[in-house]
Amino acid sequence: MSQQSNNQENSTSLKGNSRDGSNGGTSTSTSSLTNAGPSSDGQFWNSTQRLAKKYRTEVAASASSVLSTMSTFPLDSVKTRMQTYKYAGFVDCVKQTYHTERLRGFFRGVTAPMLSITAVRTVSFSIYQRSKYAYSDWVKRNFGFDVMSHVASHGSLPNFWTVATFGAAGATAGSCITLIACPFELTKLSAQVSVLMADKKNCLKPGSHAIAASYQNKGTLKTMGNIVKHRGLGGLYTGFGLHLTRDTLGTAMYFITYESSKQLLTTFGGAGTHNNPFAVLIAGGMCGIVSWALIYPVDSAKSIYQRNSLMYSKGEKVEPVKIRFFQRNMYRGLGVSMARSCAVNAVFFSSFEFLKKRIKAMEDH
Repeated sequence: MSQQSNNQENSTSLKGNSRDGSNGGTSTSTSSLTNAGPSSDGQFWNSTQRLAKKYRTEVAASASSVLSTMSTFPLDSVKTRMQTYKYAGFVDCVKQTYHTERLRGFFRGVTAPMLSITAVRTVSFSIYQRSKYAYSDWVKRNFGFDVMSHVASHGSLPNFWTVATFGAAGATAGSCITLIACPFELTKLSAQVSVLMADKKNCLKPGSHAIAASYQNKGTLKTMGNIVKHRGLGGLYTGFGLHLTRDTLGTAMYFITYESSKQLLTTFGGAGTHNNPFAVLIAGGMCGIVSWALIYPVDSAKSIYQRNSLMYSKGEKVEPVKIRFFQRNMYRGLGVSMARSCAVNAVFFSSFEFLKKRIKAMEDH
């Protein structure tokens, strides 16, 4: 009886140990799986951070473009209307637009620039950053002048080499982005002035009313389809030459002004001024004003030519629009455009510099 009892106890003990061992094994396995989760998540987060840091220029440019475009689009809409049709002034344009189209009129075509500007700015800043360092290295190798070191030196001033380097890099970026931007900008313009084009009194010739009216109340993709229908696939690049001229010159001046403004603010405002949000705001606003002041007649000629072309079918001749500097009608809406550009770029660069620094400051875990 005693031995039987002992055997039962031993058997129970072995079973207990077996269960304990089994539980212990399960516990260890579960613990390993549990620990594997956070470790996997940590690795994923770490990889995401490294990727974001590597492409911080592109990430910051994309997010900042969305913010700046949405917040200032109504001014862009008013600018386009004033370029392509006659109004007594800014207030008259706003009043007439609101009276006939309500608030929706100020946001017609916003989808196209939301897509295009985000893509264009992301690509533009990426090309610019790479071009800037490539041209700087070329100048250093061939002429012995280190552009980037000069700009970073406290007390330095813009000179021929800095202006040439930033200008060449900006022109490179501007000429490349035209391929992306042209179809979207044409679509945006169509949406912004579609109501005005459909008015018979604004038609260039009797037969153009039906074509002009077909652009009303269409989204981005349907508008593109309508352009292709009337003008063929190449119609999406209507006004490409003027667009290329505008973006090449304008982007060159844009980055020259921004980089030089930051350099001057650092020199006269003290070390670290270029990192000051207010200084970035000023430099961003200045580059928008100066670049538009230079290329505005080119932009007006482009807008007028594109507007006229939308009223013609493929194969019909559209009269070219000459770029006329210092002619008053080529500067209609300049004040609105400069105010808009100042606001857009002040918002954009403030957000861009802030996000880029925050992404760079992220620690790898």
